[in-house]
Amino acid sequence: MKTAVPCYYHLDVEVSPDRVGQVRRILAAHLRFWDLDTLVEPVCNGAEMLLQAIDEHATDKHTSIEMWWNGQHLITAVGDHDSDLRPDQDLRSCLEHIAEMSDGWGCCATVGGGNVIWFSQRARAGERVPLVPVAPSPSLREGLQVPRAVPVAVLAAPVAAGEAR
Repeated sequence: MKTAVPCYYHLDVEVSPDRVGQVRRILAAHLRFWDLDTLVEPVCNGAEMLLQAIDEHATDKHTSIEMWWNGQHLITAVGDHDSDLRPDQDLRSCLEHIAEMSDGWGCCATVGGGNVIWFSQRARAGERVPLVPVAPSPSLREGLQVPRAVPVAVLAAPVAAGEAR
């Protein structure tokens, strides 16, 4: 079985309406490179919604986007640097959509006063590659026969009192 190699990607970007589409294409390219084609739409839609909401509500447009793939889950995190942005108020509808489409999500404050919003998607590595069982090929080695000089019944007989083994 092919084991998944953990992957990580980080992107710092200043959000603007034209950059949102560009970031979507960059994230999609990385997911396809990691062989995660099935996650392109949900991950890119979630990141795009967050970036559009940050563009609309935040005064500081600098954001960081990170993706971690561990072989089972892809975690996508979008962090802003705006201390005035309130996810519970400004990003409420965006977070509702992310909660519907993801396996898990969360939000936490950073030391600098910004916020990090993350969501996860579950998948398997190489999910789109069909697995075909391979029949074992014949070996060139010959099997060795176990020598039986003494019949099995004689080996199982009880030992006489004077005989030593």
